[in-house]
Amino acid sequence: MEDDFVRRWESQVKKGTLAFILLNILRDNEYYGFELMEQTRRLTDIQIAEGTLYPLMNRLKKENLVSSKWVEQESGIPRKYYKLTGNGISTLKIMVEYWKKLEESIDKII
Repeated sequence: MEDDFVRRWESQVKKGTLAFILLNILRDNEYYGFELMEQTRRLTDIQIAEGTLYPLMNRLKKENLVSSKWVEQESGIPRKYYKLTGNGISTLKIMVEYWKKLEESIDKII
């Protein structure tokens, strides 16, 4: 029973922070989808499925936090690259401030 609770809790924490993680990764560079999944895995050990990434990126685009562009490749199919918008940069700053306060609060009780 405990293990089930912890697994569900971990899943909710990941879902709740995934947008924050992706915005942070996009802070310094633009990436296409597969690169974004790989960077997330490399930096956080969190595996993201395509079925999770692309709907989330579409929501972030609708919120005007990220923009995208198609880039033709010399060989193969075009790639869609994502980058932060100006609104995304300012929103991320607010999110980082909140995260730091939340982290301090949690550290006090752990």
